[in-house]
Formats: sequence, structure tokens, C-alpha cells
Amino acid sequence: MMEMEFYKIIFEEVLRLSDDGFIVVDKHAIVTDINDRYSAFLGKPKEEIIGRPITDVIPNSKMADIMRNEYREELAMHKYIPGYVRDATNDFVLVSRTYVKDSAGDTIGGVAQVHFREQAIQSARRMLKEYNELEFLREQYKQFNGFQLGFKDIIGKSAAIQSKKREAMRASKTNFSVLITGESGTGKEVFAKAIHYASRRCRRPFVSVNCAAIPGELLEAELFGYEEGSFTGAKKGGRKGKFIQADGGTIFLDEIGDMPLVMQAKILRVLQEREVDMVGGTKPIPVDIRVISATRKNLENMIREGTFREDLYYRLNVINIHLPPLRERTEDIPCLVQYYMDKLNREYKRNVGISKKVIEAFYRHSWNGNVRELDNVIKGAYAVCDDLEILPSDLPTKFEFKDENEPEKKIPQTAPPPERTGKPREGTLEAVRIAGSMKEFLKSQEKEMILAAYEKFHTVRKASAYLGMSMPTYVRKRREYLSEEEMTV
Repeated sequence: MMEMEFYKIIFEEVLRLSDDGFIVVDKHAIVTDINDRYSAFLGKPKEEIIGRPITDVIPNSKMADIMRNEYREELAMHKYIPGYVRDATNDFVLVSRTYVKDSAGDTIGGVAQVHFREQAIQSARRMLKEYNELEFLREQYKQFNGFQLGFKDIIGKSAAIQSKKREAMRASKTNFSVLITGESGTGKEVFAKAIHYASRRCRRPFVSVNCAAIPGELLEAELFGYEEGSFTGAKKGGRKGKFIQADGGTIFLDEIGDMPLVMQAKILRVLQEREVDMVGGTKPIPVDIRVISATRKNLENMIREGTFREDLYYRLNVINIHLPPLRERTEDIPCLVQYYMDKLNREYKRNVGISKKVIEAFYRHSWNGNVRELDNVIKGAYAVCDDLEILPSDLPTKFEFKDENEPEKKIPQTAPPPERTGKPREGTLEAVRIAGSMKEFLKSQEKEMILAAYEKFHTVRKASAYLGMSMPTYVRKRREYLSEEEMTV
């Protein structure tokens, strides 16, 4: 028996006995052999497969690429295109592929071994499941990081804010409770999140609770959770409270000064015992949390008045960070304005600027609402500006100031001012009578002036400035009066 014939018979018998699938191609990726196991899996007789390009049988085959680039694969995952296997529910395998060379070193073909054993298929499916889960978690992590607030999000170059950032950074290295105080709108929650995401707890939850926004009778269930059937209307299966949700991470108790005294005692017990009693529960649940709290109120005064517990105060106030109001760090206004303008321009794909006079007006403003008020004012002005630049006329009336470029209006000397007799002229009285009421008369006068101003200047900005009105108010009123005219036509 010739040696080649001997090995051919042996090879065919190996292919027949194997539980795996085998397919052989020549250097042109034409199928030269396939065993019965694999042809049955594909749902085609061998005669319909041999002699055809492998991509006719398996469109997403990599055999041609393997031979062309001369590489091997071991236990690679392969999923068949729907319709190219007999059993649509069994279309996923592990496959090993390689190229074959002759004695002269030339590639003459390739062979693939498909693993059909149940354990191999189960392993492949498990690997695919784990891979998909990993991809999902990777995507979630990217999104999660995108929403994280860090110290980079605390905008400001003033000595005051830089000092507070350093205090917060030091606080993030510990696990002590932090009390953040300051006026409304100074950025207390931004600091709280920055501390959490810079700490060792950064991969665990940050749970925020506004103690002033939840009615006192619901606060206990919201913070500690409840067991099923613990009260009328309780959710089936119960509900985990905010403290349990924050286990391993940080709970942020905003507006802690608005918490009722009864709840203060229960919060104190949680901080002391590190365990939570759910409403209707019979067994305390241990929790590992860091507490960051914030308030705009003076808790020391509240202690003297008997409206805040002194023992809870000392539990919360291990580290205190007092945030300065915006009026005490006005040098941060330009960079805050730039931050908000850049954010709006990115969101709305515009390139709006802001005039120097507006910045000057911002410097003079008291900012009782602090950074939150600044954000609100910029958004309002951005919404009504002319797409090029935010001007003083785009600001609310509280920011109005004299336009230095506008010539001062003088009363002509040839016409003496009307004598103040305290009595309206007869013509005016008659006009009020004809209008039907003082309200209607004044409305008609306002309508005439608003529409006439636009006819004179042809721009909303100039017309509103001429009348001494804020641009948003002018736009609103002009729209109303134009609508009235359309309805009467």
C-alpha cells in the first residue's frame, strides 16, 4: 500500500470517528473535504459542500484570511449567520483553524476543527455571556464616569475657593463625617460629590437626600426603608431605604437643618450603631456608610433654640467646610460665566458671546442666589439674545443700567415742562372713558409704544433698550399685542 494512500485512509477514519467537525480547503479556499459530523451540523450533504468556495457554505469563514496572513487560532468563538446551520438554536461553536504548508514552504491549504462536545459549547456560551456582560459594564462605567463630579468641576481661581477645594481634598482622604455650610446656591452638593468621588468609596453609591423636600411623616420610610405590609399602601416586597442603598458608599443629607427633631434622634442612632431599623422590621441591618451633610442654616443658633440636637451636630460636624458666597469671590465671575457659556454653546451648537458691560453688571450685583442664580441668569439671557452676543438688554430688569453710548435725552428749553396741577387733562379723561377703563387705556398706550418702537428701530434689542424695558419682557408683550392684532383681522 502506498504511503499516501495509507495516510488518506487513516485521515478519513479519524474524521469519521471524531466527535468534532473538520473541514479542509485548498489554497484558493475551495472545500476539498468535510467529515459527516460537520456536514450534518450544517444541514447539507457532503456532495453539496465539497468543490465549492467555503464562503458559499460559511459566509463569515476566516479560512481565506488565515491562509493569506499565515496565522493560527485556538478555540476561537464563531457564530454562524442565520440560515447557514441546520439548528438555528445551536449556531455557536468553538473552532481551531490553521494553514498548511508543503515541504517547499508554500501554503497549500487550511483546516478547521469545530468542537461540538457539549462542554465545549457550554464553555463557549459562558465565555460569550461573560464577554457581553463585560462590554455592558465597560459602557456603563464610561457613562458613570461621565456623570461624576470631581474637583475639576468646582470652578474658580480665587484664593477663597482654592482654599475650600484643598480642605475638601484633605477630607476625601478620610472617612470622617463632613458638614458643608453656606448660603443657598454656593455649590454644597458639588463639593459633596467631589469628596465622594475622590475617596476610597468612589466605586460605591453616592445617594443624595433633600431633607427639606420630603414630608416629615414619610422621611423615616424614605431613609430607612420598610418591610412589606408595614403600613397601608406599602409597596409589595418592601423597599430599601436610602441608608441601605448607600451601603459601602456615601449618603448626602442636604438641608439637614430642616430635619424634624424626632428624625434627628433616629439618625443619631444610625451613626452611633452603624445599623438601620426598617419600618416594620424585626432585625437591624448593618450599614457601612460615610455621611456628608449640608445646610444653609446656622445649626449652632438652632441648638441654642432647641430645634437641633447638639449630640447629632457633633456627630455630623467632624469636618466643617464653609463655602463663601459669590459676592465674596467676585474674581471668579468671569471663569464661571465662561464655563456656563461654553456649556450652553456646546449643547445648542451655537457660538454666542457675552458683552463686557454684562460682566461689569455681574460684578455689581449682590447675587443672593449665588452660583445657582448666576447660572439661571445666563440661561435666561442666552434664550433671548440675538445669537451673537448677550447684551445688557437681555438681562432681567434688576440688572438694568445706563447705556453710556446712548445720548442723554434733554427737554427742549423752548417748551417749558407742563404745569403740575395734580389734575389730568380733559382729553386724557375722555380717552379713558372711551377705552372703558383705566386698565384698558394704559394697555392701549403700552401697545402703541411697544409696536411703534419696533417700527422705529427694527430690532428687538434697540426697541426694548429705548423703552427702558428688559428684552424678555419686551419680546413677550410684543408677541401678545401682535397676536391680538392677528385675531382682530
